[in-house]
Amino acid sequence: MRIAIAATLLAASPAAAQESISAPPSPSEGPDIVVTGTGLPAPPGEAAYAVVTIDRERLANTASGRLEDALRDVAGLAQFRRSDSRSANPTSQGITLRGLGGNASSRALLILDGVPQTDPFGGWVAFPAYLPDRLAGARVTRGAGSGYAGPGALAGTVDLTSAGPSSLGLLSSRVDYGSRDSVDAAAVGAVPLGDGFASFAGQYARGDGFIPTVEEDRGTVDRAAPYRSASAAFRAVVGLGGTSELQANVSGFTDERNRGTDFTDIRSEGADASLRVVGRGRWGWSALAYLQTRAFASGFASVDTARTTAAPTLDQFNVPATGLGGRIEVQPPLGDDVTLRLGGDVRRVSGRTQELYTYVAGVPTRRRDAGGINTTAGAFADLSIEAGDLTLSGGARIDHWRIADGSLLERALAGGAPLTDERFPTRTGWEPTGRAGVAWRVASPLTLRAAAYRGWRLPTLNELYRPFRVGADATAADASLSPERLNGAELGVDLAPAEGLTLRVTGYVNRLENAIANVTIANGPGTFPGVGVVSAAGVYRRRANLDAVEAKGIEADLDWRRGNWRVGASYALTDARVDASGTAAALDGLRPAQTARHTASATLGWARQGLGASVTGRYTGPQFEDDSNSRLLASALTFDARIGVPVTNRLLAELRAENIGDERVEAAISGSDVIERASPRTIWIGLAYRLASASNSAR
Repeated sequence: MRIAIAATLLAASPAAAQESISAPPSPSEGPDIVVTGTGLPAPPGEAAYAVVTIDRERLANTASGRLEDALRDVAGLAQFRRSDSRSANPTSQGITLRGLGGNASSRALLILDGVPQTDPFGGWVAFPAYLPDRLAGARVTRGAGSGYAGPGALAGTVDLTSAGPSSLGLLSSRVDYGSRDSVDAAAVGAVPLGDGFASFAGQYARGDGFIPTVEEDRGTVDRAAPYRSASAAFRAVVGLGGTSELQANVSGFTDERNRGTDFTDIRSEGADASLRVVGRGRWGWSALAYLQTRAFASGFASVDTARTTAAPTLDQFNVPATGLGGRIEVQPPLGDDVTLRLGGDVRRVSGRTQELYTYVAGVPTRRRDAGGINTTAGAFADLSIEAGDLTLSGGARIDHWRIADGSLLERALAGGAPLTDERFPTRTGWEPTGRAGVAWRVASPLTLRAAAYRGWRLPTLNELYRPFRVGADATAADASLSPERLNGAELGVDLAPAEGLTLRVTGYVNRLENAIANVTIANGPGTFPGVGVVSAAGVYRRRANLDAVEAKGIEADLDWRRGNWRVGASYALTDARVDASGTAAALDGLRPAQTARHTASATLGWARQGLGASVTGRYTGPQFEDDSNSRLLASALTFDARIGVPVTNRLLAELRAENIGDERVEAAISGSDVIERASPRTIWIGLAYRLASASNSAR
């Protein structure tokens, strides 16, 4: 491994997660403008559910500097594959919780300042778009049915909040240099703007990458997989008079990477814009509108058994997608002990895959266009009641969904009549969901929790219409997929036996009906509908609704803080099984793909007057690559570390190390039993610079 070392600039981030740039009004002063940049606060009833909070300091100080790594502090939260966004195919970066398995799409709802963040076409997460330094914190709610956050919270909700001036400062910047000629640079900052503020964030990252194929399986066709990404975000928050404020957000990203062979270049890019008006008077209220645009392109190759030659098999040269929507909610004044949120939301996503396939002598002979429009519209109510030592929570929503304008057109590039010209029928339906919970503070250090919930998720356009390939394996889409529905219940206990120490333990049972999975149909060689030719080394699969996935487990989260020391730990035990019949009957009783029985994470940190150090260990147990449980990915135990040393009161030197022991983290196994790994050992060294904080008293 080649390790290069150079001086760099890195943003320090010891700020608080909650942002406010003016003090609350006192009775004698009258109502001052309080500009926070946040939405309505989470209701008190959240105490009844399994909630984990990741603060800003932790988000911005992982060894990798990447959001997906910080989210892995919550055991059981996983992407479809173990690779991060520097080497994974973006379509494998859907996130889920509680061992529900899945495919490219997310079964957890990810929102940033109230706006859904998953890709409008595929439901995966474009992690290069999110610079952790720009965030105030993340709140992860395990379990379905968080109706006020929006539809799609099947496995849980990940709520990200943008940081404000006291965290960002006037300017914080960093530039890191590391292994394999890697560069990671970022800058964030905020300035007063009238009675509000304006903030910005930017990031650039690149690297020569590593060879994804493990050493014993490599051939002359294998090479390092470089990556390059950049993102920028601008935000303005201004008071509108009285107790209302306007929040305007614009952001964009671009991401390019290669998968380690010829013909496997990938490009993703996107831009988002949103406007939110929040009122914090006697009646709390919020109105939000947003627009998302995405573009995606990916090449696929077939590699011979000896791995000496690669040939193009599919070129998804353009997959444009758009998401737009809005939400309105109100919080009427019902007294100090009752919190009610009422509202509605709508989201419309459209997209289309455009691809070239059936290559002859390295030249495509056919083109495929497929896509459609999905729309959801819903209304919700969420009620919290605090009655002494009891906190009661109840929420419900009703959604109407529509799958429309679905089409599949396949034609020969040489001309002539279409080979396939299908128009899929419009489908609609209603989905009632909800949750109820109670938290009972038995004694000062002990709280008991219980909750039950129902959630749902609409199939993505990707699942409905887009086929894909991984190595020699090919998977066809299914335009007839039904929505997924989850019913679940949980019991929990929260302990705070000493100052600075909390322990949360939750046991749960979930049943995910109509679970969408990639179901093995046949082995190659052959020509199969929806994908074309599959070689003898490959497997043909098709997306389908399974009868159900049943998951039960235990989660434990610990947080201890004393003086300069901090310990955070999380563990998840998951027992997930497939309930299947019909063409998928062979999967009955098996574990869902990419679902580990044991996952754990622990971080030990120390900080004093700018000097700090931390060590993080993560464990992922064995998990199956495929639905038929024939390809087993080995367990992995990795360690990361970070040391920060102040040079001056504004300058910080830092050393970071990912996967210190160079553990082989297996991420995928192809049909020819070729193993792909996640990131090897990576060393970073750098400096950080931070200007004085912006004023905290803009009025």
